[in-house]
Amino acid sequence: MLKHTSALVLIEFQREWLDTEHGKLHGLVEDRHLLDTAVAGATTALAAARAHGMPVIHVPLVLSAGSPELDSWTPARLGLRAAIPRAQTWLPGTGATDFVAPFTPRAGETVVRGRTGASGFAGFSDLDLVLRRLGVTDLYLAGFALHVCVESTLREAHDRGYTGHVIHDACAAFTSAQQDHVRQHVIHHFGGEVSAAGFAAELGSLTPAGGQPDSRASR
Repeated sequence: MLKHTSALVLIEFQREWLDTEHGKLHGLVEDRHLLDTAVAGATTALAAARAHGMPVIHVPLVLSAGSPELDSWTPARLGLRAAIPRAQTWLPGTGATDFVAPFTPRAGETVVRGRTGASGFAGFSDLDLVLRRLGVTDLYLAGFALHVCVESTLREAHDRGYTGHVIHDACAAFTSAQQDHVRQHVIHHFGGEVSAAGFAAELGSLTPAGGQPDSRASR
């Protein structure tokens, strides 16, 4: 059930995923309908959030040449910490880190800074600080990839005391098998899920304290 302490969290709606020319990850999505469905669902969710004044928080990934941010206190050898520097993804100046319309942040919407890992909370990310400042308790997650960064953010949100909700048709994995696995075997351990249409409908019916329409501006 949506609360007034909820926020929409958009993970990596950038050209790396959504641009056929600049997006290296875009070409790795095997089941293309997942990406198309996710964009459509996220567009619905974002329009509803903006219309009803729900805080919208953008969680991009932007690294430096060579991705030194991923080295942490030990050199990267396995996993994404090793794969991203090899693939040279998420580099500014290549166009890949640019946001894609309609997901370009608007005035007053928060863009998270300092993220250096799979989770939106990773590294020096100010996501937790932003959420606490806004008084947010419930996160509605959309983005890419469902089985990597969205899942990682959901897990960490749970462990930090937030209630996480995955907007399942506003997220995409590389394959339907990955998508199904997360939905069937992962999400319920760390939160819940909702469709984009369900999210929009609940948001439209949400009445603030005092019975007046919810007119909060997105922060």
